[in-house]
Amino acid sequence: MQDDVRDDVRAGVRRASAFLARRSLKAHRRAWGAVFAATTAAAALIGAFAVVVGSLLLAQPPVERYAGADAVIAGDQRVTYTAKPWGSEPQTSTAYLPERVRLDRSVVAKAASARGVAKAVADDSVPVTVTGPGSGAAGADAAVAVGRSWAAAELTPYRLTGGHAPRTAGEVVIDDTLAAATGSGTGAHVTLQFDGAPRPYTVSGIAGTDRRGGSPAAFLTEHHLAAVAGHPGTVDAIGVLAEEGVSTDVLRASLEAALPDRARGDRELRVLTGAERGQAEHPDALGARNELLPLLGSITGTVFMVALLVIATTISQAVHQRSGELALLRAVGATPRQLRSAVGREVSRVAGAAAVLGAVGAVPLGLLMRSLLTTDPLPLPVPVWLLFAATAVAAVLVALAARPVAVLAARAVTGLRPAAALGAAGAPEPGEPGRARTVTGAVLALAGVSAAGAATAQGGQAAAVAASGAATSLIIAVALLGPWIARGATQVLGTPLRRAGGVSGFLADRSAAAHHRRLGAAITPIVLVVAFVCVQLAASSTLERAADRQAAAALRADLVVTGPAGLPAGAVRAVREAPGVEAATGVLRSGVVLAHREMGDPKLDRLPVLGVTADQLAGTLDPHITAGDPADLTGRGTVAVGEDRAADLDVGVGDSVELRLGDGAEVRLRVVALYERALGLGEFMLPREALAGHVAVPRDQRILVRSANGGAAPAVRRALAAYPGAQVRPATADDVRIAPPSSDQDNAMVVIGVGVIGGFALLAVVSTLSLITVGRRAEFRLLRTVGAGRRQVRRMLVLETGMVAVAGLAIGTLVAVIPLLAFSLSATGSMPYLPPARYGALALAVTVAAGAGALWPGWSGGGRSVLGRRK
Repeated sequence: MQDDVRDDVRAGVRRASAFLARRSLKAHRRAWGAVFAATTAAAALIGAFAVVVGSLLLAQPPVERYAGADAVIAGDQRVTYTAKPWGSEPQTSTAYLPERVRLDRSVVAKAASARGVAKAVADDSVPVTVTGPGSGAAGADAAVAVGRSWAAAELTPYRLTGGHAPRTAGEVVIDDTLAAATGSGTGAHVTLQFDGAPRPYTVSGIAGTDRRGGSPAAFLTEHHLAAVAGHPGTVDAIGVLAEEGVSTDVLRASLEAALPDRARGDRELRVLTGAERGQAEHPDALGARNELLPLLGSITGTVFMVALLVIATTISQAVHQRSGELALLRAVGATPRQLRSAVGREVSRVAGAAAVLGAVGAVPLGLLMRSLLTTDPLPLPVPVWLLFAATAVAAVLVALAARPVAVLAARAVTGLRPAAALGAAGAPEPGEPGRARTVTGAVLALAGVSAAGAATAQGGQAAAVAASGAATSLIIAVALLGPWIARGATQVLGTPLRRAGGVSGFLADRSAAAHHRRLGAAITPIVLVVAFVCVQLAASSTLERAADRQAAAALRADLVVTGPAGLPAGAVRAVREAPGVEAATGVLRSGVVLAHREMGDPKLDRLPVLGVTADQLAGTLDPHITAGDPADLTGRGTVAVGEDRAADLDVGVGDSVELRLGDGAEVRLRVVALYERALGLGEFMLPREALAGHVAVPRDQRILVRSANGGAAPAVRRALAAYPGAQVRPATADDVRIAPPSSDQDNAMVVIGVGVIGGFALLAVVSTLSLITVGRRAEFRLLRTVGAGRRQVRRMLVLETGMVAVAGLAIGTLVAVIPLLAFSLSATGSMPYLPPARYGALALAVTVAAGAGALWPGWSGGGRSVLGRRK
């Protein structure tokens, strides 16, 4: 019996809640419209980022060069570092090596002896500059190709379309793409330049393939290719062709059983099949992906935080505007459970429909964001199941987040006793947040300032993480302390508002002073967009500016020499012997992996480095040595270290630093110098000979030249006449910068991180202010009734909007400056920098969004205007 009564009560509560929800949805369509817009955009944004992150996780390098192979044996490009953090179990960090890990040539015979293997082919590749017949000046008809052995042509596969395979060291087979580029055919004479002097070859045949993509190819005899490649004892990879009827799984198991556990030192072997074969073609592709993933993951986390904050702010404001209505329902007998259930149902219906629509919109937005990312040679797949999974997750998250926010926002009114609710029904909404909210906001504000302070004492990635955490904490603190901040803004801006606005200014000041909660809700999304955009733009601008200045200050050369596939070893010697050349330095670029601890956790950082020639360095490059002598930067066991990195590692001149070179070789290097301009030149500088044996192509990417009288360019060009494609031009700071000033990927991350999220935050500004304006219809009508003119009320609204925009810009800028100052001082030693034009564009966008959100609903025209008609 009691169970039946309990069921009847529950059914009655559900019916009453459903009835109240239906009636309220009809009565508050405009208010819920703003919530619907914000929730739709949040679901679309979360779903779009889920699509991009999922696509990046699934990405594999394309299979082109080894499309005809059943399996490929390659070195393991991963390196690990295990350490025990403070008070926990040992942890392992993993990174990908930036240079190819080669295999011992003896592995070819072991692979060929495995069961089910028809053929195992050693594959090497070396860049080659090809000059066609009849070329004139250096560089005419020159093309860059990949030199391979004819035996490896079967791995793509290539087939002869004319002529015959190379039989001697003086013959070459070129593919049809290279033949068209150089105007060469069978029997023609071409000039090939590897790492030595150019030499003539006879085209013995033309090859073609059904596979498109990749670089043009030139095929030599296997013996001759091993000689010109420069590493006869090792190979890049081994392509394996299976016997007929042998499956991929069986072939893999057979090869893994036949091959040794270790191929070279501590490097493991990997047997790659299917889509994995592309990893052997592009050894650094997954490393680049792993560097992009944390950045994209950080932005995704920010997106989620921003979306939840916007949803919470919008829904809370919509519910608070109905506090009088909810109090009246409570006074006439509605139970707290009925009211909370009604509000929850109401929001769930709005958020559910919005989440579904936003999930649909996430698909084109995610595909657009994916198209902006330049991950060549790593195409981003988008399987259909990923689209469904990403959008479903976004819709569920948004729908589930909306109801608790609404119920929590309504609890202050629905929990009142009926008698107290009767008095609250006509009372204005409270202006100050509760004690718990105030304490939480204050704690987060203190934590944000503390994190910013900690960032000033750190460097590198640790400083960036601390600064980002400070910005996040401060933004959430502003959202929680919005009413208090609004009260302060009213006190500061109220006096100039009254003086400048007359009657309208007085009304605007009094309205803002009486509704701190409402004003805080209006300021919060503006603070969010300003702080987020400023932090993202100013952080990159500050680093770019500091790196540019350091690189420009370090450059002493007035000319630079570049080549289409790097510069052979003899080029720098030829330049030094040219008349009028005072100094010439070849610059070899590579990367190293540094194992260290960050907050106790093991970390592996991939860092770009320069390989230089010490005896010519002083004339072409000045890293601003602060200790030691750069002339000692010779041999294979020395290194120069940037001051900040040396401080982090607690090393000085004479100490040792352990690094993993690009191919994984572990070396212990003696520090011979410390220098200041590490942002521009990199944190480590090594002798060229220390890097040359550990890079895929030991060619200089640049030759820096200092002229004795500033007019050595013609002589340098004459000296390089024997090197096809070599170009001489004036040197710029970009030629010595360790990283380019900007890349397509950097621009894409700016568009995604600032444009997409900033646009969503601006939409939140419009939605929130529209919601607030719509909720003030009764206030505007009352002002009109007591004698205020329509123009006065409109001017009051304009002044209020201006105050909200100014306060939001000022507070948002302050929130951004605190972490930016900490980051900039620790990373560059200078003040943060944001181009004035970018900040002006941001301020204009915020002002336009605030005006559109607050003014358009009030001026929507005729009797429908929320300003109402005079009665």
